[in-house]
Amino acid sequence: MTIKDKVIIITGASSGIGAASAQLLAANGARVVLGARRADRLQAVVDTIEAAGGQAVYRVTDVTKAADLQALVALAKTEFGRVDVLFNNAGIMPTSPISALHTTEWQQMIDINLTGVLNGVAAIMPEFTAQKSGQIITTSSVAGIKSFSGAGVYGATKFAVRNLMEVIRMESAEEGTNIRTVSLYPAAINTELLTTITDQTAKQNMTDFYAAVGITPDAVARVVNFAIDQPEDVNVNEFTIYPTKQV
Repeated sequence: MTIKDKVIIITGASSGIGAASAQLLAANGARVVLGARRADRLQAVVDTIEAAGGQAVYRVTDVTKAADLQALVALAKTEFGRVDVLFNNAGIMPTSPISALHTTEWQQMIDINLTGVLNGVAAIMPEFTAQKSGQIITTSSVAGIKSFSGAGVYGATKFAVRNLMEVIRMESAEEGTNIRTVSLYPAAINTELLTTITDQTAKQNMTDFYAAVGITPDAVARVVNFAIDQPEDVNVNEFTIYPTKQV
């Protein structure tokens, strides 16, 4: 495996896809650097990894703050000497009809789902450019490749990061910096994402739907593991992950 000894930064690492990916990657020999807002949950993930013989560190991280992402990169370099992969996974999904005018939530989605990814990219690009290698993985969504009623702003942020990853891939190829990118498009994955929905009708509809068809975040973690495990001259850059039951 090419994963062994790679240094991988993961945001949104305290639960769901981030935590599942951290545990799987560490089990396969990666050294993981975890960021999220909840220190107790981060410590629990680190404890689980270390109990299984893996290597992990964490820093409380708010992706809306550029300085926090810069500090996370600095932690990775201090602890492990370099960074090989950045996995932008932090996100929220307070879906609602546009007519409900939940404008505060619109801005929160932009700040976390889009600006948070940009902050990660800005923090890691100097490192990857200088070393002429690196991989940026970002959790978009199926709402980043097709439109859904109720997910107008959420989908807009996810379409945006999809475009960002593709442009970074193209520009890196043009510039010869060998930076690979991966966009993930998860569908109904059972994580804490639904807890961010405040519109009660939307929340009930999504809760019922996920209960019927949702799958565990381990499914996405295996895709992340696969993408990182590819040779340096291979860029597998897009993955859509649906539950088999989901239409």
